[in-house]
Amino acid sequence: MFELARAAPAKQCTHMMIEVTTEIGGEACPFGKRIMELADRLAQWSESPDGLSCTYLSPAHRSVAAEIAALMRGAGLLTEIDAVANVVGRYPARGQAAPALILASHYDTVRNAGKYDGRLGVLTAVVVAEHLNRLGRKLPFHLDVIAFSEEEGVRFSSSFLGSRAVAGRFDSELLERRDAGGVTLAAAMREAGLDPGEIPALGRCREELLGYLEVHIEQGPVLLDEGLPVGIVGAIAGSVRAMITVTGTAGHAGTVPMGRRQDAAAAAAELVLYVEKRCAQAPTLVGTVGQLAVPDGAINIIPGRCELTLDVRAGDDVTRDAAVSDIMAEIGRIAARRGVSFDCKEVQRAGAVRCSPRLQSMLADAVARAGVKPRHLPSGAGHDAMMFDGLTDTAMLFVRCGNGGVSHSPREIITAEDADIAARIVLDAVLRLAEAS
Repeated sequence: MFELARAAPAKQCTHMMIEVTTEIGGEACPFGKRIMELADRLAQWSESPDGLSCTYLSPAHRSVAAEIAALMRGAGLLTEIDAVANVVGRYPARGQAAPALILASHYDTVRNAGKYDGRLGVLTAVVVAEHLNRLGRKLPFHLDVIAFSEEEGVRFSSSFLGSRAVAGRFDSELLERRDAGGVTLAAAMREAGLDPGEIPALGRCREELLGYLEVHIEQGPVLLDEGLPVGIVGAIAGSVRAMITVTGTAGHAGTVPMGRRQDAAAAAAELVLYVEKRCAQAPTLVGTVGQLAVPDGAINIIPGRCELTLDVRAGDDVTRDAAVSDIMAEIGRIAARRGVSFDCKEVQRAGAVRCSPRLQSMLADAVARAGVKPRHLPSGAGHDAMMFDGLTDTAMLFVRCGNGGVSHSPREIITAEDADIAARIVLDAVLRLAEAS
């Protein structure tokens, strides 16, 4: 296990409000230990033997869904796997007509992933519900624990499939998306025993929701550098993603003079460097070309075609859109100068989201009662919480990562102590919300 580099000693698990500590009992960090054990258990299912990969509706993904469903049932939740493969568990309120508080995150992973991205939030919610059920503590609202089936967008190049469905934002055109093997999303769903026609019925309405809370690893170094186990998310960056194809003219590497080439890869390289330069010009702005390929390329052929991706994010939509506009203008200049053509297809656009001030304040109070300094910070990564913006109040709690804050990597790590603190904060917030309802 990797240790938390540069982290201050973790706070003891006794730093919590007296009522919650008494209910939990005397065992050191019971929530944290349970979460770590369950994360290890889920990680046994993978598409590859040498790393953790769990993409949408793969055999590994379906096995993890079944295991999460079993965990939810064991925690006393009314559980189902819905039409988009979300695992949904409900800890029912005293009254059937009560609204629901959603505690959620995702269980799919990137390729060669870590064990905690997404799944930490799912397991934190499960252990909190498990604890409430063990106590027989009923709430004035339903507690809906949701493990979203797909957030990363790995298989079908579209993120948030699970949370889009629950938020009523699922676009039926997505069903025609194809994976690398040519299988459509609709076909993959049917093969897994799901009915795409049932997806519209999954959408929640504003009146039935009390709020949305997600626990997630920070995926960055801020909390680690400041020696804090948790932080409160103030806003989530908006993003634009695009697939770009550059078409030039293939030719013999030895016979075409340098001044007469229409090199698609050289044009793509020029664009990559412009993205890096332009997206270094604002504090929250970032730009990434994460994939770059020369199809059918060879060492002795001038590239006639190049394919690349573009991901631009910022803390506000105005900053992001200005950068995208400048990048598109530069693409036009590169095309004219080099005699190539660009085909740009936007595949995803998500607006920046500001978390609920009310829920941020509630979390800050719970963090302070846990003996931790409240720290508000933005999220540069996208999260399922974004899909609920405008539908209900949203909030997120970040948990410190080790190894310099690395994520989307086998080196991703957290501690049981930090996981325990996060779970206690969530429990505290849920109970305080119950008192106020």
